[in-house]
Amino acid sequence: MTGNDSVVLRVAGRPVGRYVTRPELRARLSPRPYLHPVTTLAGTAVTELSPADHTHHLGVGVAVPDVEGFNFWGGRTYVRDRGPTELDNHGSQRHAAYQLRDPDGFVEELRWVAAPGELLRERRTVAATGLTDTAWALDFTFSLTNVTSAPLSLGSPATNGRPGAAYGGFFWRARKEETAPGVLTADAEGESEVHGRTADWIALTGSTWTLVFAGATERTRQDPWFVRTAAYPGVGSSLAHTDRLPVPPGETVVRRIVTVVADGRLDRTEAAALVRKAVSP
Repeated sequence: MTGNDSVVLRVAGRPVGRYVTRPELRARLSPRPYLHPVTTLAGTAVTELSPADHTHHLGVGVAVPDVEGFNFWGGRTYVRDRGPTELDNHGSQRHAAYQLRDPDGFVEELRWVAAPGELLRERRTVAATGLTDTAWALDFTFSLTNVTSAPLSLGSPATNGRPGAAYGGFFWRARKEETAPGVLTADAEGESEVHGRTADWIALTGSTWTLVFAGATERTRQDPWFVRTAAYPGVGSSLAHTDRLPVPPGETVVRRIVTVVADGRLDRTEAAALVRKAVSP
């Protein structure tokens, strides 16, 4: 760990990720805490921060493009019948407190704030666990509670009229290389075959690294995956794929994603075995 502004995650004493608690970012980027860099045990970085193609992509974190009309994703807002539009509607996720900070993880409370005030209160639990000599797991749980007196709903460009763009929720902007990464599940392969579908796990394979994402609860596994490999490398779990997700006053949305971070290019059998090891019943 470092001071108040970041936490360094370690596996067996080895640094594998830096969590930036209070980033200094322009409002258009929807400021929020994020993990970057995240590395394999051999030290290969597997995240990107504010890349030129999408400056609002911030390593690993939670981002939602539409919380009752407010943008907690960053960049332009997709408006029905108008397309991507620059709006002054960006919110921010503000660190409130750490309930726990250890070398292998933390529990944090965040406030999701926009023009009307605080809309959501989040509890975020992040843990790093060693799996093998070449792989470790990032366990990421977030709980979003509506702290207003009115109903809220979470949306995406897809629910606002842009087909195939159901991003929003847990999102990992991966390392961009000269060759686009491969992507596969237990029974499908390729961006067109896995994007927008549910799967127990999904693997992104780069030149010398693999990320295997798994929904770690039954409810999380019901969310389809948002996958990009050709335009840029990124994987997320869609909170609002077909319909907006309602969050009544006082109610809470909970999701848990476990990501295996491995050196080397894993095949299906190796990816599945590591997921079984990483995800506790």
